[in-house]
Amino acid sequence: MADHKSVLITGGGIGIGKATAFAFADTGYHVIVTDVLDKEGNAVADEIRGKGGSSEFHRLDVTNTKNANDVVAAAEARCGALDVIVANAGIAHRVPLAQMTDEKWDHTFEVDLKGIMRIVRAATPAMRTKKSGTVIALSSIMGVAYGWDEHVHYSAAKSGVVGLVRGLAVELAKDGIRVNGVAPGYVRTAQALSEEHSLGPAGLEKAAEFIPMGRVGEPDDIADVVVFLASHAARYMTGQIVVVDGGLLVGRY
Repeated sequence: MADHKSVLITGGGIGIGKATAFAFADTGYHVIVTDVLDKEGNAVADEIRGKGGSSEFHRLDVTNTKNANDVVAAAEARCGALDVIVANAGIAHRVPLAQMTDEKWDHTFEVDLKGIMRIVRAATPAMRTKKSGTVIALSSIMGVAYGWDEHVHYSAAKSGVVGLVRGLAVELAKDGIRVNGVAPGYVRTAQALSEEHSLGPAGLEKAAEFIPMGRVGEPDDIADVVVFLASHAARYMTGQIVVVDGGLLVGRY
């Protein structure tokens, strides 16, 4: 794989992760797709290879430290130090505060925040030796500006991603590693389309009415920004959270 730059994407089997996998493949990267969804993750890697790209799939549960370490080690054995990490895996479960248990709170943090730390912690030693690398972590507008009714654990975890990005950016800059984040607005994903845990189809379409650009986002809208942040064009950016929301935050008044 020495002739390809490498990117490891968590939650790469569906939604934004899937779109990001295809976007990196289109730019010539070797794409390491990881997910707890075996069928979906394998399908993404297969499709990339079917189109002439380079890809592999590894099952990864980001709440499992050994699994994270092993997946990174396997990727590095094939590719050397990773060029890019896209920490995208996340969950958003609706839980009213009165029903919030320690276990439900902790599970969201294990996936949405600590899961990012695990994969970055495993991959950065080789990046530091190489003196280069890029990390892009997924936050949310619910972590940078909005509260979300009955999702306090999600909002708190996604706010934590902002602090994680800033802290890592400062710590890793001297080793040539850039760390940035993306905060999507309303995006048409399985998560957003869930009526149990999010807006559902009708709610998502209703949201488009107060987005200045007049539509909800598509996974590709986020993926292209992630690829930009990994590119040479963003070479002097680190510690930033880029909001990609069709003007939602600046347009609500």
